Amino acid sequence: MSKLTHPYVDGFVAAVPTANKAEFIEHARAAAVVFKEHGALRIVECWGDDVPEGEVTSFTMAVKRRDDESIIFSWIEWPSRAVRDEGMSKVMEDPRLQMDVNPMPFDGKRLIFGGFESIIDE
Repeated sequence: MSKLTHPYVDGFVAAVPTANKAEFIEHARAAAVVFKEHGALRIVECWGDDVPEGEVTSFTMAVKRRDDESIIFSWIEWPSRAVRDEGMSKVMEDPRLQMDVNPMPFDGKRLIFGGFESIIDE
């Protein structure tokens, strides 16, 4: 990635039933196609395999992970906030990602997400 570009990043953390790993991967792959068509540069989905429990804060505490769930950590890179804002509104309206077509294989109420301006990209 060029040092002159500073992508805008949407970040996500969620608890996914461990038994739904294959279903989650299928869901994420379908969603990635839609995000890229609407301007995303890169979609990264990570399945937690070393996510420690915290005493004060942790990924697991933040999403109220249950014993039968795993943590996912994901991000989407966009060329800019403007491209993200326009693209995300199109993604949310895209019929391929409606709940009756591509339902989330996890509890979306416990999904943590946010948009971030890149400040260092080394």
